Amino acid sequence: MKRMITFTGVVLLTLITITCRTEEQYKSVIPGAWQIENYLPLLKGKAVAIVANQTSMVGRAHLVDTLLKRGINIVAIFAPEHGFRDLADAGDLIADGKDPVTGLRILSLYGSHQKPTPDDLKGVDVVIFDIQDVGVRFYTYISTLHYVLEACAENRVKCIVLDRPNPNGFYFDGNIADTNYKSFVGLDPVPVVHGMTPGEYAGMLNGEGWLKNRVVCDLEVVKCLNYDHATFYELPVKPSPNLPNQNSVYLYPSICWFEGTSISLGRGTRYPFQVFGSPQLPDRGFSFVPESVPGAKNPPLLGQRCFGTDLSNALKEGVVPAPGINLEWLLSAYNDYPDKNGFFNSYFDVLASGPVLREQIQKGMTADEIKASWKGGLEKFGAIRAKYLLYK
Repeated sequence: MKRMITFTGVVLLTLITITCRTEEQYKSVIPGAWQIENYLPLLKGKAVAIVANQTSMVGRAHLVDTLLKRGINIVAIFAPEHGFRDLADAGDLIADGKDPVTGLRILSLYGSHQKPTPDDLKGVDVVIFDIQDVGVRFYTYISTLHYVLEACAENRVKCIVLDRPNPNGFYFDGNIADTNYKSFVGLDPVPVVHGMTPGEYAGMLNGEGWLKNRVVCDLEVVKCLNYDHATFYELPVKPSPNLPNQNSVYLYPSICWFEGTSISLGRGTRYPFQVFGSPQLPDRGFSFVPESVPGAKNPPLLGQRCFGTDLSNALKEGVVPAPGINLEWLLSAYNDYPDKNGFFNSYFDVLASGPVLREQIQKGMTADEIKASWKGGLEKFGAIRAKYLLYK
């Protein structure tokens, strides 16, 4: 049990130096879920609910299947955005149901039911959270984590986070979310890239009093082994339908902004979140046509030829990984777009947690000027983040 961390207050830890580890070091990383003997004693004789999806693997077996074989009494599965075992499109309804493999009931934590209710947790002793995150505020799994911790605290249920590495954990950057504009893609006052693992993030939610009414969850974190924030970690399972590879995971923090514009991010192509374009942008030699495909049945600009930028080789060319958000792609698309009034849609302010970023772009501010406006918030967040880092 020595590798578990119990959060009962503020833990002082230091910030890390950004470097890049070798592929051999990446291969030696052992996620928390794999360390079964460390947390199995906490589950024996308990009624267990599990927050999991297709990334919740222990080697080649799913966590749920693994624990059932060990005799653990699993009474419910909570499914986040994109579902439990099968990947659904972004925004698709995730319905309650039954797992066809085990027959266990599945309760959706997406859509109108984002937080477990007292009835959902009735009779539950322990909730396990085991989902691979990508370390970005837009990505809804940390919002699911927030609500799960909050519900566990309110209903006096223990929560165990089986930690997993953060592929974007080597930096933090972006505007701090304005809590006056809370949404499921921005619940907490954190930057776009927070640079924390789920276990560290959970500790911060507890320690900073960010859960409703400042409730504190009885939280245990099973740490990763052989990991620090400079470790190269390639995700073994794609975390969502349109983040198919490491290139897209690294690009995601910088180009997800286009979800709030009239620009296509390549959903419905072979390179989602690795290209961007629009029929309204100038033809500079690269184009694509979004089609209806699994994971993007009705993508933006379906069937229309989009002209834009190809970033599908960004990782090979050394453009990513980079320790900061690249705003130049967003600004260049805005500057090239002929109908400035039609560039942004209402979702942009949701992603940006308020109107400030949109207004900065519309005023003609440069990337450097915009990023300079983030500096004070990032310094304050860095001091908060440092208290909860588990990996040096």
